[in-house]
Amino acid sequence: SAPSSWNDFNDAEAQQSGFNLIPKGTQAMVRMTIKPGGYDEPDRGWTGGYATASHETGAVFLSCEFVVLQGQFAKRKIWSNVGLHSNKGPTWGQMGRSFIKAVLNSSRNIHPDDNSPEAAHARQIRGFADLDGVEFPARIGVEKDGKGELRNIIRMVIEPDHKDYADLILAKAQAAGHGGPSGSGGAPAAAVPPSNYPPTGYSTQTRVSSTQGRPSWAQ
Repeated sequence: SAPSSWNDFNDAEAQQSGFNLIPKGTQAMVRMTIKPGGYDEPDRGWTGGYATASHETGAVFLSCEFVVLQGQFAKRKIWSNVGLHSNKGPTWGQMGRSFIKAVLNSSRNIHPDDNSPEAAHARQIRGFADLDGVEFPARIGVEKDGKGELRNIIRMVIEPDHKDYADLILAKAQAAGHGGPSGSGGAPAAAVPPSNYPPTGYSTQTRVSSTQGRPSWAQ
């Protein structure tokens, strides 16, 4: 009798290198969640146990997971840290603030050049809880990790000034509303903010008060 598949491996598929990485440059909607690290510094506005502190380096960061929401790579996960503080200097924290600002612009449909009072309020958060679960379009990249292994990263947050922003938001809305008649009010969806804006409890009134005591990253 012919050898079984568990005796003869000549016809087995070759192993996949790079764990089937999502191709560099792929654009997709993602949902960001924060793995709580239990580190708080109320003076800086780091509360709720969301931040993580590294015992080895003293760095503080948000340990984030990004889940692709639709398309051929739906449900795939990407892990990345958002820098809050590094003992080596301000650069990592500045990069973290830039990333969070872009996430707020994207998830709340605020044009990067919009300097209106409403836009200024939308770029403020009460705490990291406001970032846990936000959805936004992103461009995915590939880079080597500390061990030289290739991994996926969030290369760029796609903001409302990007030519593909509206299409990506619309694709997500259509995927969520599948089953209805085609074109049923789908087109205007590109012009409205994503469904998770305003976030629960978001109110401009809560932010008109004095900035005294507000941490620097929230201003």
